[in-house]
Parts: sequence; structure tokens; C-alpha cells
Amino acid sequence: MATTVADVIVATLRASGVQRVYGLPGDSLNGFTDALRRDGEIMWAHVRHEEAAALAAAGEAGVTGQLAVVAGSCGPGNLHLINGLFDAQRSRVPVLVIAAHIPREEIGGGYFQETHPQELFRECSVYCEMVSVPEQLPRLLEIAMRTAVERRGVSVLAIPGELFLADAPSRGPIHGVTKAGCIIRPDNSSLARAADVLNAASRVTILAGAGCEGAHDEAIALAAALKAPIVTTLRGLGFLGYDNPYDVGLTGLIGFSSGYRAMEHCDALLMLGTDFPYRPFYPQGVPVVQVDIRGEQIGRRTPVDVPLVGTVKDTGEALLPLLKPKSDSEHLDRMVGHYRRARARLDRLAEAKPTDSPLHPQTVAAAIDELAAQDAAFTADVGTPTVWAARYLRMNGQRQLIGSFNHGTMANALPHAIGIQASHPDRQVIALSGDGGLAMLLGELITLRQLNLPVKLVVFNNSALSFVELEMKAAGFVNYGTQLDNPDLSEVARAVGLFGARVERADQLDDALRAAFAHNGPALVDVLTARQELSLPPKITYEQVKGFTLFATRTILSGRGNELVELAKTNLRELSLE
Repeated sequence: MATTVADVIVATLRASGVQRVYGLPGDSLNGFTDALRRDGEIMWAHVRHEEAAALAAAGEAGVTGQLAVVAGSCGPGNLHLINGLFDAQRSRVPVLVIAAHIPREEIGGGYFQETHPQELFRECSVYCEMVSVPEQLPRLLEIAMRTAVERRGVSVLAIPGELFLADAPSRGPIHGVTKAGCIIRPDNSSLARAADVLNAASRVTILAGAGCEGAHDEAIALAAALKAPIVTTLRGLGFLGYDNPYDVGLTGLIGFSSGYRAMEHCDALLMLGTDFPYRPFYPQGVPVVQVDIRGEQIGRRTPVDVPLVGTVKDTGEALLPLLKPKSDSEHLDRMVGHYRRARARLDRLAEAKPTDSPLHPQTVAAAIDELAAQDAAFTADVGTPTVWAARYLRMNGQRQLIGSFNHGTMANALPHAIGIQASHPDRQVIALSGDGGLAMLLGELITLRQLNLPVKLVVFNNSALSFVELEMKAAGFVNYGTQLDNPDLSEVARAVGLFGARVERADQLDDALRAAFAHNGPALVDVLTARQELSLPPKITYEQVKGFTLFATRTILSGRGNELVELAKTNLRELSLE
């Protein structure tokens, strides 16, 4: 029987299927963590930094689709959560935050560790309120949880620490909170207008995103009827990057030339569950039909002729009978052929000689893909690891790829992997980490040991913040402040009790990966990769060419011409394959 406010919280979480809470303890959280201890069914997942706790919760919610929970003590404790919460909010995954607050009577007086969490977290949440009296708690908790799961976002409850220990208010039985099932589709008139636009076009292209989750078959059926190539966004890759004869790759800054061309040459665009942010990659002067469950998202990136509010699955099922199947596949065939040529070039870039040192990162990503389990879950640090993951990890309907693809924070791969592995202890979880990203939250290697989570980390160690360097080059700046003086990261891993291996030559890679993947526990493989590798976007602008020329001139004048020589050596093969 629940006796305190904290007991009510724990019982409600348990009834809602929550199995763990991520966080660090603190005196203002003592009443809550003690209730977890006494309950004994919900795990306290103790991390080394609250940012990692929030990112871990985002990782868990990202693969399960279910509510994940994180807690932070008052002041600095819950403030550390904020970056991970922005990631969860931008990724649209359901996360509940228990943000402990200072004593009620001290609020507003400049008390030790005083902040105002109900204000600070408002921008990165769909619901954010402070509990002032015990009687509020049960109702506000259920509202917060319901809002998080239905709107797929972050809900924050700020709770003064003494309230956790207050007597539970009298109330009826505790009810769990789970997502309600629903069917959401546009009205018939809107569907008819969309069909008119698509039927009148001869070269339709589909741009598909994360909203295609659970709608693979409907998206493929639409492409088949329209003879339309499917361009995927990064977040849509896991849902449409397999069993898809209409696939022409990604577009955007890390996409393929074929994806860009399919958008450029269409005479109508059908957007399915995507808010793809890069406006220069949209076609100009063509009619656009956009499907999104959130009506406020429609038309944010490009003018839309027919807005369709609904899920991709429900809307696709309703739209398909209204389409006149097309017989002319010239646009589709040309773009699929372009994609196959682009794909072949990328695959050749992953080939390696046994003596290659440092390794090309493409070689590393392709080897991970080849040796990983068929149901592996991957995470990728922001920057170049995301580029190589997007280009070389093959999705198959069982694999998943999680990253900070909207918020774009460094250091996400390891804590995301913690959350995925904690919720799926028997699943292979592989983090593609950058050396800069790993170093930022290096303490979470100890979390892997403490929680005995068998995450496998592969570090792309190029001793630089290489994506930042690429951005500098494109803008015409000489690289500055991006050098990383790294220790042997495999020795660091071994020092904290993990399996560690170091790869300096291509002929060492497969054996090191096999040993790490087979290890019964957490493992880290430190791979020395080329610093000057270019990840060319599918569309290179005049400004980028001008910027790179300016970079080259400034680099020579600053006496660092040897860097240009290394850049040319590293990327000569990519340029020769274009």
C-alpha cells in the first residue's frame, strides 16, 4: 500500500510498465530513490553524469516507443539533464522527468542550489509543471505521463524534495498510463485533391521520414502505384531502407547524389512523415503533397499545395485507391540506376589494402555492418560517424539506428547505447563513437562496467573534431582548435575494466571487431582513422567551392601546406571514383 508521495510515483510508474529510472542520487531525491529501493521492482540505473541519464532515456524511448524516466536532484543536478532532454524532445520520444526542487519555503529567496526548473525546462518539453502540495501529485503525474506518450515528447514534474516524504493523498486505485490506439487520416475532400495532383504528374518523387514507422508497406504501395523513387531522410532510413525496390538513397548534407537528383527532377513531390529541415534540397516550382500527423508541421520547409493531416499508414491506405497506377517508369528507372552507380562508388571506397594505416572510416563502417548481428541496434555520434553509419549500415527491418539527428549534440552515441542496452540486455548494441564525442562523456565507460552492460563501442579515432574541420574548410577557414591529443583509448577501456583493442592497420580490423562483439561484456575497439577524409555532400555549391579554395590558399600561406598534401592523398581515390 502506497504511504508517501514518492510511493505513489513509483507505483504509478510500475503500473505503466516503467522498468528503470536513469539518474544520479542527491539529497533532494532521497525520498524518491528510497521509495524505489523499498519497492524493489524498478531499477535505479546509476550513470556518472545527468546528461548521460537523459540521453540514455532518449535512447531507450527511441527503440521501445514506450515511456522512459529520468530523475535529477535540485539545481545543478537537474540542470545537467537539459541537453539530453532537448535531444529527446527534438527526436519526439516520450520521456518523463522527475526534477527535484529546493524546499518550498525557500523558493524565491536565493537558497542554496536554487533554480526554477518549471521555467528552465519549458522550451524542451510538451508539459512542465511544479507540484506545490501533495494533493496535486497523482493527477499531475498522470497528466505529465499521458502528455509525454500521446504527444511523443518530454514531460517535466518539478517536485520540492520534502514532498516525496509527505503522506500520500487519499485516492482510489492507481491506474497505469499507456498510449491509446487511434486511426488518424484526412477527410475525403483533401484526399481527392492530393490524388488529383499526383495523378496529373508524370515524375513523382517521394520524400519519406520517421513518420513512416510502421508504414513500410503503405509507402512501398504508394511508390509502386506512382512509379516514384523514394528518397529517405536519415531518420526514415530504418523504416524504408530495406525491401524497397524504389530506394534511391538519402538526400541532404550526408546524402547521395541520386537522392538529390530524384528531388531535383520530379514534377510533383509527396512528403511522407518528414520535416526534413534543409530547404535548399527541395525542388522548386513543383506541387507538393505533405502527410504529417501534426498539422502545424506542414509547409514549414517548402510551400505545400495539399496538406494531409494523418499518420502515413492510415493516410496511405485511404489515398491508394484514389491513385491511377502509372505505366511510365522512366523517371523511376533513371533514378534507381543513378542510385546503383552511386552505391557502387561508395562500396568501392570501403575497400582496403591490408597495410592501410590509418584506416579509411568507410572501411571501418562497412566492416561493422558485415560483422554485426541481424537485429543489432546501432548508435552514432554526431558528425562523421553519422555520415558513415548512414552510408554503410544496412537496415533490414530488424536493425535500428539511433542518433541525435535533430538536436545534433556531441557525445550521444555512448549514453544512447546505455539506454538501449539496459532495456534490451540480450540484444547486440553497437556505438559508432567519435573520439571527441566519447571523450566528452568518458565517465560513462564506468557506467557500462557498473551496470554490466555489454555495449560494443567502435571509436573512429582521427585525433580531431573532423566534421568541424570539414565545415571550416567549406567556409574557407584554416583548421584551428580542432586537434585532439588522445591517449590509447583501448588502454583507457582496460583500465576501467572493459575489453579493449586497438586497430592501427586494416588487416587487424576484422579480428578486433569479432573479438569485441563476441566478448561477454562491454568492449571498446579504438580504430585509428584518416583525419583528412572528405565526406562530400550530394550537392556542392559555388560558395563551398569558393570557401574550399580560400581554405587552401590560407593554409599554404600559414605554412601548413603539408595538410593539403595529406588531404589530397586521402581523398584521391574518392575523386577518381566520382
